[in-house]
Amino acid sequence: MQIPKNLKKTVERVHGESGRQWLVTLPALISECRARWSLELDKPFENLSYNLVLPGRMPDGTEIVLKLGVPCRELLTEAAALSLFAGTGAVSLLDADAPRGILLMERLTPGTPLYKLQGDAEATYIAAALMLRLWRTPPAEHSFSSLAVWFRAFERLRERFDGGGDFLPLELIARAERTFAELNTSSDEEVILHGDLHHGNILYSASDGWVAIDPKGICGDPGYEIGSFMLNGLPVEASDSVAREILSRRLSIFSDVLQIGRERLAGWTFCHAVLSAVWDFEESSEPSGTIRLARMMERLV
Repeated sequence: MQIPKNLKKTVERVHGESGRQWLVTLPALISECRARWSLELDKPFENLSYNLVLPGRMPDGTEIVLKLGVPCRELLTEAAALSLFAGTGAVSLLDADAPRGILLMERLTPGTPLYKLQGDAEATYIAAALMLRLWRTPPAEHSFSSLAVWFRAFERLRERFDGGGDFLPLELIARAERTFAELNTSSDEEVILHGDLHHGNILYSASDGWVAIDPKGICGDPGYEIGSFMLNGLPVEASDSVAREILSRRLSIFSDVLQIGRERLAGWTFCHAVLSAVWDFEESSEPSGTIRLARMMERLV
């Protein structure tokens, strides 16, 4: 089986030597999974980023998706989140060997992504309703990270660049840190969030309606969940005024459906936009397009 070149490059860039070693063992790992579950596997899905994702079927004809990635915490929490969601609002996890980076899931059919839906308002209502289906009270004992852990990225940036740089304005980082601290300490509730619920991670299932895939699994304030959706699915050529109008409408819809204050949601989205910019720089050492969106959200807070 041919491994996509873009996937190889990303794995090597993100994981370094461990990624290169994983790529060497990947053909044997695929063969092992094929034998373990008696799978018939097809070509990988297109536009892969960090993991190899293969459609296929089991001996009884059940359509499946096999996901293989460099063993890491993210795959462990994805498996844990899918187990917790238990097929309600999220794709069903059929089996897994998460410490080895192996997840076997049901395949959603037709699997149409939400970004193919024409109406932005309708898509936002769908995402909001799905969030309410997904959120779970944290189990008494769990291994999910907290938002406080994710936002330590600001500390790492400060240690590396003494606070920021031209790619990330210092005052923007400082405001995001203050806003996060205010929102996090004033939180009335913590739930297990999807953590990356954007248009591409919401697919249509003929049997279950709109369903989430690829959860990060993070414990935190419900208001944080809208960030990924807010910053995705904007028209590529949209002017700042048009983009702000879309963002403002989305905020109103989320506030109405989720019963969370509009200003609080705007603050969480602003924090997420800056955090995403920091993550982008950590991965590629290049400026991030989310800075523009962070500036827009800053005006809506």
